[in-house]
Amino acid sequence: TPGLQGRRLLAPLLQFLTDACVVLFLIQSADRLIQCLGSFYITVKRIKPRLKSPVLPDAEDPDAGYYPMVLVQIPMCNEKEVYQQSIAAVCNLDWPRSNFLVQVLDDSDDPTTQSLIREEVAKWQQTGARILYRHRVLRDGYKAGNLKSAMGCSYVKDYEFVAIFDADFQPNPDFLKRTVPHFKDNDELGLVQARWSFVNKDENLLTRLQNINLCFHFEVEQQVNGVFLNFFGFNGTAGVWRIKALEESGGWMERTTVEDMDIAVRAHLHGWKFIFLNDVECQCELPESYEAYRKQQHRWHSGPMQLFRLCIPDIIKSKISVWKKFNLIFLFFLLRKLILPFYSFTLFCIILPMTMFVPEAELPDWVVCYIPALMSLLNILPSPKSFPFIIPYLLFENTMSVTKFNAMISGLFQLGSAYEWVVTKKSGRSSEGDLISLAAVAVPPKELRHHQKTGSAPNLDALLVWKEQPSPKKEGKKQKKHNRIYKKELALSLLLLTAAARSLLTKQGIHFYFLLFQGISFLLVGLDLIGEQVE
Repeated sequence: TPGLQGRRLLAPLLQFLTDACVVLFLIQSADRLIQCLGSFYITVKRIKPRLKSPVLPDAEDPDAGYYPMVLVQIPMCNEKEVYQQSIAAVCNLDWPRSNFLVQVLDDSDDPTTQSLIREEVAKWQQTGARILYRHRVLRDGYKAGNLKSAMGCSYVKDYEFVAIFDADFQPNPDFLKRTVPHFKDNDELGLVQARWSFVNKDENLLTRLQNINLCFHFEVEQQVNGVFLNFFGFNGTAGVWRIKALEESGGWMERTTVEDMDIAVRAHLHGWKFIFLNDVECQCELPESYEAYRKQQHRWHSGPMQLFRLCIPDIIKSKISVWKKFNLIFLFFLLRKLILPFYSFTLFCIILPMTMFVPEAELPDWVVCYIPALMSLLNILPSPKSFPFIIPYLLFENTMSVTKFNAMISGLFQLGSAYEWVVTKKSGRSSEGDLISLAAVAVPPKELRHHQKTGSAPNLDALLVWKEQPSPKKEGKKQKKHNRIYKKELALSLLLLTAAARSLLTKQGIHFYFLLFQGISFLLVGLDLIGEQVE
């Protein structure tokens, strides 16, 4: 029959694609396994970056230790939910006030937000903090343009290091004391990166799944690359750069949406080394809505492909070793940034359901179930409390492959959406540490005076209630929340659920369950039923 003949013609092509994707899948799985073994070795041997010259504090004069000049930058844009927290945390850093300057780099185009941030800066200036407010009229180059503009200030030449914190990041008071000393007598060191922790990781299912991914990223990927290669992608925040390293590498460039990865690659090509501190944490927020998370992931996966196109000639011509060139081109860019989203989408979202209609092309059970389950188990090990979410995590990662594949293609071929930059929506959730640091300017005067006299800490519950009381002037109609509809995810859910029905009829047990649950996962995401709804 014509249908049978069509299947026989399609089967060899489908089988070829299947085999190719399985090979890529196995290579990427081997890379993931090697990274996990590296992390295990680091844990067992208790390997961690050591100070080249231990800093010995002077008991009589606490400020007589190693306190070089540090510039602290907080780039932000229309982030009125979190600006107070980040400014308060940075102004409370335990570092001699004469030796660090805070730049609040406000790119907000909302006059109200600009006014609020300017007032907050003025409050801290009155307390004696060395803090400046900067606003650009022309918002060229997004975050990279903002940082580049700030580094052009004449007083920057007086500073040796620059610490960068995004608007939702809240460093602990000892952050500089635990990061900057690594630069002492270590002239090859260009970057010290801290890991992130999350104040809202248990807020909903979406934040729990993100926490799994990011814990693996820091605990395994960043730590292993830092220990064995002295190189990893800068995370864009919660890091300290040697200003000389930034300048020698060409400074901030606006050519991609991943300016952090761009400067890290160029610094690596210039011979600078990086250190990752897994035991130094900086609190921040995870996106709580799928829409915010999807846009963030699109930027994170299209940018590396833009950068790869631009820097591949520089990598080939650079004077770094052949092994480092191989690591950059094949492992850092191709395997982890291109091949991973390609095979995840193609193999599990297209080829697998198609094999239900073309049975001549086969996909082994171990590819569908056993290896993905093992990889998910490895991913979840750095966050053991998330073990109950291992199955939702596996299904959600496959669902996100649609966004990541689309972003990868748009970045690789320079499509219009590749240069889309949307600031990730924040909720402004406070941690206990936030509230204490905010107390200096946020606690009502009478209460503050009382605690200053008694030496006690403000009541956190009372402070939270006071902080969240809306101003009468700002009260208005609450915006209604609604669910978005994602057509690509819904289309794939229809394909997967139809394939599941076909699998049930042909009695392919394990394929049926995978297709059924994966189809339901796509349906839930397509109807925006995961995470918070959008205002």
